[in-house]
Amino acid sequence: MKKKTITIIVAAAENYAIGKNNDLIWNLPDDLKRFKRLTSGHCIIMGRKTFDSFPKLLPKRKHIVISKKSNRYFPEEVIVVNNFEDAVKATNEDENPYVIGGGQIYSLAMKYTDIIELTRVHEEFDADTFFPKINEDEWKLINEEKHEKDERHKYSFTYKTYLKID
Repeated sequence: MKKKTITIIVAAAENYAIGKNNDLIWNLPDDLKRFKRLTSGHCIIMGRKTFDSFPKLLPKRKHIVISKKSNRYFPEEVIVVNNFEDAVKATNEDENPYVIGGGQIYSLAMKYTDIIELTRVHEEFDADTFFPKINEDEWKLINEEKHEKDERHKYSFTYKTYLKID
């Protein structure tokens, strides 16, 4: 079997903030379009709280939720597992599953991850959920694309792609 390429996709502020009260802190339409473009057709691995923050299932993606709550109801299309290793096994044929949050799941996933697709939001925010710090000795920045603030984006941000150093 071919090795999977596990990708974390995240938007994080300068202070690594990613969310507050189980919600995003900012609205960046171009980043949401990029998220949809990159993850469509793939498995998305997330924690229960991230899943609960969705108004509905995201189309064209297989949802895999890591949850310790076995008695909780999930739609039948959702695969529920109780650890990260089982989440990866549940991605079956998908050679590039995406890890989409939240904070605890990102921390668990870091040692298994090959690529980080980071949207760095150039601002600091009050938050209760954070992305783990990226150790520059373990990750190499291979691509960067700056996006200035404009009428649709209150904050400037940069897409950064990191590759794990072997």
